[in-house]
Amino acid sequence: MFEVLVYVYENYWRGDACPESGQLGRKLSAQGFDPQEIRDALHWLDGLSLATQGIHLTRHADGTSATVGLEGPTALPQSPGSMRVYSRAEQEHLGAECLGFISFLESSGVLPAGLREIVVERAMATTGDPLELDELKIIVLMVHWSTGIEPDALVLDELCDDTLNRVAH
Repeated sequence: MFEVLVYVYENYWRGDACPESGQLGRKLSAQGFDPQEIRDALHWLDGLSLATQGIHLTRHADGTSATVGLEGPTALPQSPGSMRVYSRAEQEHLGAECLGFISFLESSGVLPAGLREIVVERAMATTGDPLELDELKIIVLMVHWSTGIEPDALVLDELCDDTLNRVAH
């Protein structure tokens, strides 16, 4: 499924540029992806679309970044000193490495609370315990992609770079 998501990310600039599920499924099939992987990816993308429906973006002057807020009267802003506590199921499915990476992105200001919750929800919608860090990075990219927020170059490098083969200087 993640190979299909990477293909979608690389071939459609933003979530709103992506064709509807039926047409996307035909395009993915023509590219030779496994029918089950296509079904799983389309189902996952539908869930992503639903998860981002309640998101309100306030674009910044630079045109690429935005402040993320939740719409509706029940959405309360996160307090500056608050802390996200993960359930046992989330801890088991995400694993220590992924939870640490989410914390790193949050503390860097790259993953606001609203997007973090979508990342966690979409990560929980995948199979495999624990989730691999590379898979989580794809999820983070897809959440940014679906909202039209382009991560800055350093963050994008961190999300896309193969850290195992990185040479320290």
